[in-house]
Amino acid sequence: MTTCAMAEKKGADALWARRAVAWLAFAASPAFALMAWVAAEDASGTALCGSGARILPIDGMTAMYLLMSLFHLSPWLGPLSGRPRRRT
Repeated sequence: MTTCAMAEKKGADALWARRAVAWLAFAASPAFALMAWVAAEDASGTALCGSGARILPIDGMTAMYLLMSLFHLSPWLGPLSGRPRRRT
């Protein structure tokens, strides 16, 4: 293989990897939201804080999945903001 052909293959692999990472970033928030919904449906009825009033009728796993869904929401906020996207 020539040096030029190897550089083209390496560039194509890097482009494929960047696209895969972008799709995974978009998939994280909905996946965590789905897991939060499943965890909430499967909850045994214990609240987040057992000794207090039941303000939030969710357990610890549901709260964790909701927070993870919020933390991974940033890839969705970029296209929804209406600003043009920068190419890197």
